[in-house]
Amino acid sequence: MEAISMFILAVLMLELQRIPVSVCSDPCSKGYRRAAIQGQKICCFDCLPCSEGEILNPKDDTECLKCPADKWPDSRKEECLPKLIQFLSYEETLGSALACISVLFCLLTFSVFCLFIIKRNTPIVKANNRDLSYLLLISLMFGFMCSLAFIGRPNRIMCMIRQVMFAVIFSLCVSTILAKTITVIMIFSATNPNSKLKTLVGFRIPIYIVPVCAMVQIILCIVWLAQAAPFAESNMAAEIGIIVIECNEGSRVLFACVLGYMGLLASISLFVAFLARKLPDTFNETKFITFSMLVFASVWVTFIPAYLSTMGKQTVAVEIFAILSSSAGLLVCIFFPKCYIILLHPEMNSREYITRRNGKNQEI
Repeated sequence: MEAISMFILAVLMLELQRIPVSVCSDPCSKGYRRAAIQGQKICCFDCLPCSEGEILNPKDDTECLKCPADKWPDSRKEECLPKLIQFLSYEETLGSALACISVLFCLLTFSVFCLFIIKRNTPIVKANNRDLSYLLLISLMFGFMCSLAFIGRPNRIMCMIRQVMFAVIFSLCVSTILAKTITVIMIFSATNPNSKLKTLVGFRIPIYIVPVCAMVQIILCIVWLAQAAPFAESNMAAEIGIIVIECNEGSRVLFACVLGYMGLLASISLFVAFLARKLPDTFNETKFITFSMLVFASVWVTFIPAYLSTMGKQTVAVEIFAILSSSAGLLVCIFFPKCYIILLHPEMNSREYITRRNGKNQEI
């Protein structure tokens, strides 16, 4: 009897293995919900993937649940995980590289400043108002260092400080360049008896240009901060699955006014330097100023489309690059030719050389 029972059991097992399995009874993969097929039995269904940002309902495999705004599904769409927080930090390669470049250029500018202090009584430093040269070098140092304020996690205070600092410092730089250019014109007018501008030399106009131009920008920034100051916000739409911590400029109109005023100063400086580029070379640095303002304008003109076409931390990196490259352009174009003469051709940095040069110019 026992043998017969075992035989019957084996036959039943073989029969069970031959029973066909319905394809419709296969369970759906993770992240897919069941969708009933019209006109078919309840055991027949399609498996549809959950939409982007959704997970499968653990209590009902026929529907998906949307994750909260600050969370994102895992790879299997079973659980909502916190989104990654992104901002340009010192820990990543891009942030540390930009910070190092900023510090290096600041040290280089400080070296030029020290060189000009040491050689303050030489003709090439005294030409075109050495006090304005000192002020421009100090402004460039602050300009390089202000880019560091754009690195790190933004907060309300830093968002206000970094934009205002950037606007005021660069307005100070450009207004100083404008004052230097007008100084060249005034010097030439004082030596030319036929010049119509000779009567304006006594008014010492370049002294008032820097504080007046800088004060206008400061007033614009105060109005901006009072009406709609920049603030930090969490941008969840910039990149999928990432929360971008960035600065909202507050009033875009006032932000555009601040940038527009800086652009106006740069345009005036470029125009005046271009008109004065053919003055006598002994006291003339307007050729270098013209080229430096062309570099400055080119950087910021290309910055606008690049700024508008990037998102996330790349936007901040583009602005830092524009700050560094425009500041470096001013430093290299205006001061490196003078440093070249001071360090490598000191014979050209003497009163005798200038007197001999002036004599040749008069003969011509």
